[in-house]
Amino acid sequence: MTVDAMDDMPNMDSLIAALPSPTLIIGRTERVERLNSAAETLLGKNVAGRHFTTALRHPKLVDAVERSLLDGAARQISVQLVVHGSDAVYDVHLAMVQRSGLLLLSFQNVADIAQAEQMRRDFIANVSHELRTPLTAVIGFIETLRGPARDDAAARDRFLDIMAGEADRMNRLVGGLLSLSRVEADERVRPSARVDVRQILYTTLDNLAPLARDSGVTLCCDAGQAPLEVIGDADQLVQVFTNLVENAIKYGGADRSVEISLGEAAHDPVLRGPATEITVTDHGPGIEPIHLPRLTERFYRGDAHRGRAQGGTGLGLAIVKHILNRHRGRLKVASVPGQGAQFTVVLPPAPA
Repeated sequence: MTVDAMDDMPNMDSLIAALPSPTLIIGRTERVERLNSAAETLLGKNVAGRHFTTALRHPKLVDAVERSLLDGAARQISVQLVVHGSDAVYDVHLAMVQRSGLLLLSFQNVADIAQAEQMRRDFIANVSHELRTPLTAVIGFIETLRGPARDDAAARDRFLDIMAGEADRMNRLVGGLLSLSRVEADERVRPSARVDVRQILYTTLDNLAPLARDSGVTLCCDAGQAPLEVIGDADQLVQVFTNLVENAIKYGGADRSVEISLGEAAHDPVLRGPATEITVTDHGPGIEPIHLPRLTERFYRGDAHRGRAQGGTGLGLAIVKHILNRHRGRLKVASVPGQGAQFTVVLPPAPA
C-alpha cells in the first residue's frame, strides 16, 4: 500500500480522530497527510499538507522522523514544546504503519508525570530534612551522655528533656504524615452524613480550652443559636477547626483573644451558591503577603524558625486543604502584617 492508497482508507480520519492524544501521519512524500484535532491544537491548524520539517519545527523530533522514514524503525523520544506560551514535555512515539510507508506520530503529555515526580522528590527531601534535625540532636546528646556528661546529673536531666522534646517532634511529624496520607486517600470520596457545624465548633473549643488557658488566650465564639448543617465527616471537620484554632492560639500571642464566628453567605462566587462560613481570627503579627499563596503547601512555613519553635510540622494546613477538597469547600486566608490573620472555611450547606 502506498501513500496514494490513503484515499481508499475512509476510516483513517475517523481512526486517528478517535484517539485522545495528538496524532498525525506522515506519508512517503514527507508531508503531513492526516492529523486529529488534538494535534491541530498542539501544532497549529495549517499543518496538514506541509513538509514535516516545517510542521514540527523541533530539531530532535525532525531528526527522529528522518531516521524512522529511512530505516522503518519505531522510536520514542522526549521533547519540550511551547504550548499556549508555557513549556510542556511530551513523549513522542514514532512507528511505521505496516507495508504502507506511512509514519504515525503520537504525542503524550508527560508534564503531569514529571511534576508528580518532582513533587515526590521534594516530599522525600523535605521529610528527610525535617527528620534529620531532631535525629542529629538526639544522636549528639546520646554521645554526650555516654561520654563527658556520664556522671553529670544536672546535664543528664537537661539533655533528656531536650531529647524527649525532639522525639515528640518526630512523633508529631510521623503522625502528621499518616494523617495526610489518610486524608488524601479519602479525598475523592464525598461524605454523606449531615453534621451540625455549630456543635463541631463547640466540641473543638472544649478540646482546646486547656491550651488556650495555658497560653493566656481568650477564645470568643459567635456561633448563634440555630444549628447549621453541612454534608460532612465530623471527625475530619473537627481536625480542620482544631488546626486553625490551635494555630491562632500559638501564633496569635499571649494575653490576646481568638475570635471564631459562624455564619451564612447568600452567594459564594466559587461555590456558585449559598455557603456556610466559619472564620478564625487572631491578633498576632500577621502573615506577609508573599507567603499567603503557599501556606497550604506541605512543609511550607512563613516563619520557619518560629513554626518549629511552636512545635509545628508544616503539614497542618496541607491536611486542612485536602479535607476541604473532599467536602467541596475551600479555605480563604486574609492577613495584614502587624494586624493578625483571618482564616475562613467555606462549605456548601446541606440541602434542605
